[in-house]
Amino acid sequence: QSLAPSLKKNLTCLYEAMKTFPFVGQFLGRLCWNPCVIADERSQRLLLRCLSCLYSAEPLNAVEQKANMWIKDMLCHLISEEEGSVAHTTVKHAGVTPKRYHSEALQKVVSLMTEEVIKSCDGLPNTARCLNGNIHTMSTACVALVTCLEMSPLIGALLKHSVLCGCSCLNQEFIKEINEALISKRLVLEDEAVVNLWCYSPTCLEGAAVSFLESVLSGHETMTQSLDKHVNDSLLPRASAHHCHIFLTVNEIYRNVLTEIDENLAVRALIQVFTACFLQRLTGQKPQDRLPLRAFFPNVTPCLLTPLLTAPSGTAVFEAWFLLVQCGYWVDTAAELLVLAAPENAEPLLWLLTFFHHPTNRGHQRSQQTAVAREAWTHLRMLFLTRPPPPRHLCAVKELLSSSFSANLILHLFS
Repeated sequence: QSLAPSLKKNLTCLYEAMKTFPFVGQFLGRLCWNPCVIADERSQRLLLRCLSCLYSAEPLNAVEQKANMWIKDMLCHLISEEEGSVAHTTVKHAGVTPKRYHSEALQKVVSLMTEEVIKSCDGLPNTARCLNGNIHTMSTACVALVTCLEMSPLIGALLKHSVLCGCSCLNQEFIKEINEALISKRLVLEDEAVVNLWCYSPTCLEGAAVSFLESVLSGHETMTQSLDKHVNDSLLPRASAHHCHIFLTVNEIYRNVLTEIDENLAVRALIQVFTACFLQRLTGQKPQDRLPLRAFFPNVTPCLLTPLLTAPSGTAVFEAWFLLVQCGYWVDTAAELLVLAAPENAEPLLWLLTFFHHPTNRGHQRSQQTAVAREAWTHLRMLFLTRPPPPRHLCAVKELLSSSFSANLILHLFS
C-alpha cells in the first residue's frame, strides 16, 4: 500500500524507479500472479495503480520500451477473461457475466482516477497543477478506451484540468482519439467537456466546425429538423458566446468557405442562422458576464455593430449587413472598384458604402446619402482619370466635405 504513493510522488521514469526500488518489477510481478493477493479487490486497485506509475508514456530507450510491454502484459493478466486470470477467477466465483464484471471494474477505476484529477484542480495555483505529470500518464492510458461509456467522467475531468492549468499536459493521441470519436458519434460527453476540448485544442474546434458545415451541406435539402435547431444542437453558438476565440475561429472558417463556394445558398443560410443564434445567446447573458460585441468583431466599425442587437426589418438590409460584417474588407474593395467602375455598375457599390457608414438610416435619409455619395464619386472619378486634376472638381469635393453629413463616406471614397 505504501509503494503506490512513493512511486507516484518521487518517480518520473522507469530508470529512476529501478534505481530507487531495484526489485520493484519482480515484486509487483509476483503479486500479480499470487491468487491470495489478486482475489482482493483493494489489492487489485493498488497493483493497477503501481503498474500505471511505472509505465513510461514516452519511453526513452529499449529498456523502457521492453518494460512497457511487460506492464501491458501484467495489466492484461489482471483484466483479461482467459482461464487463470484475475477476471476469470473472480467471474467464476462471483457468478456475474464477464461484461458486467469488466464494466463495474472499469467504473471503479475511472471513479478513483476522476477523484484524483478533481482533487488536483481544487485549491492549487496554476503552477502547482501544471507540475502534476500524472495527468499526462492518465491521458496516455485512456487512449484506447475513449469510446467506452464509463470513461466519460474521467475524460471530462482531464479536459477541465488542462483548461484550468493553461498548459498542454495531455497526450496528443488522447486528444485526437476524443475528437474523432465525437465527430463519428462514438463518444458522448457533457457540453462543458466538449467546450473544454475546443478551448484546449484549436484543431479540434476547427474539425468540429468543418464537420458541422459538411453535414449541413450534404443534407441541406433533406434535413428533417429546422436549421435553427440543428445549429443550436451543435453547441457552437453557445460556446462562441462565452469564448471569443471560439467565435473568431468559427467565423473565419465560414468566411473562407463563403469566398470559395460562390452562390451557395446553404452556406449563406448556415452562416446567417449561426450568427443569429450566437447573438441570441450573447444577449441572453447577464450584462456583467457578457463580453463586449467589439471583441467578437474587431475589424468592424462600432457604428455597424449597434444594429446587430436588434432584429433586421428587411431581408435586403440583413443581406447587406451580413456581407459587411462577415467580410468587412469587402468595403475597401468596393471603394477600389468604384474608381474604374462604369456608371451602370456603380450604384450597388455606392449603396454598399452608404450602408456601411449609415446602417441605421432608412427611406429618405438613405436616398439622400446615396445621392451625396454618387455626386462625390463622380467628382473623385474625374480627379483620378484626368491629369492635371480639374480645379472645379477639387472645389466640389472640398465643398461636400465641409457641408455634408456624410464626410466619412466621402473620405472613404477618396482613400
